[in-house]
Amino acid sequence: MNNHMIATEATDERVSRALSRGHTIDITTIGRRSGEPRRIELVFHNIDGHVIISGLPGRRDWYANLVANPRLTFHLKGAVKADLPATARPIVEPAERQAVMERVAQNWGRTDLDRMLERSPLIEVTFDQAA
Repeated sequence: MNNHMIATEATDERVSRALSRGHTIDITTIGRRSGEPRRIELVFHNIDGHVIISGLPGRRDWYANLVANPRLTFHLKGAVKADLPATARPIVEPAERQAVMERVAQNWGRTDLDRMLERSPLIEVTFDQAA
């Protein structure tokens, strides 16, 4: 049993390291109209220990799906592979949205912060605790 615990701790550490820096991931949401799983590739950001997903300005189906049903699966797919159940929280409060979006824009080297604030999806991801 100790070997399993050590392996789990090592895996948890690898997942934590992977989440500590942003990169490309997939998420699976539930379609708001179809009720079917929908998987899409996105980039996440780690901003002061918070996992954030945004997108280019415009309507995004993945965001609409998460507003309707905030449950998602966060798929790490780089050197560390893991499917992590999670919940999304849309960031809509103006001061919080401004502070987080400034960091996202900086990460992406974007200069159209006003447009991003007005039209880009923005969520914080909270991971389920291990059972």
